[in-house]
Amino acid sequence: MPRLARLTPDTAVGTSRDLLAELTSRHGRTGDMVATMAHSPAVLSGYLQLSRAMGRAKLDRRISERVSIAVQTLQGCALCLDAHVDAARARGVDEEEIDRAREGTSADPAIAAIITLALQVYRQPTSITDEQIAALREFGHSDRAIADVVGIVALNVLTGAFNLVAGLTPGSDSGA
Repeated sequence: MPRLARLTPDTAVGTSRDLLAELTSRHGRTGDMVATMAHSPAVLSGYLQLSRAMGRAKLDRRISERVSIAVQTLQGCALCLDAHVDAARARGVDEEEIDRAREGTSADPAIAAIITLALQVYRQPTSITDEQIAALREFGHSDRAIADVVGIVALNVLTGAFNLVAGLTPGSDSGA
């Protein structure tokens, strides 16, 4: 059961009202997470900006979805995990790779290395070494792709933590 109320353009105030009205006019509706984030204009605006920015990430979406699956498996946000699994499937990631992502790995060593980096960013960024970054480059990952992983993890931490605090679960969301 949600812990925080869902807001609408009619019930939100100030910047949140304006953001929700804009999103509703563009998309027809807002999902529970976005509508609930509207309690904090700073959180809602920050989420929207980071989400848009990460939409321009260099990292292939089939890889970034696996990164998100790995992070959300650890974080425990079922709503986010379901969304990222669905997105991975839509991009052609097979079930074995989705299962591997849940385990924090991949059959492809280059993807496994980027997932490992993401999980270290999530758990303990101080453990990342120069050698690890060099190995990522040897796999063909650019500095931009490596940096994008940090953004992907940050976006997942924000959305997952928010959903967990707000009590949003699968079935309660009516779209993002």
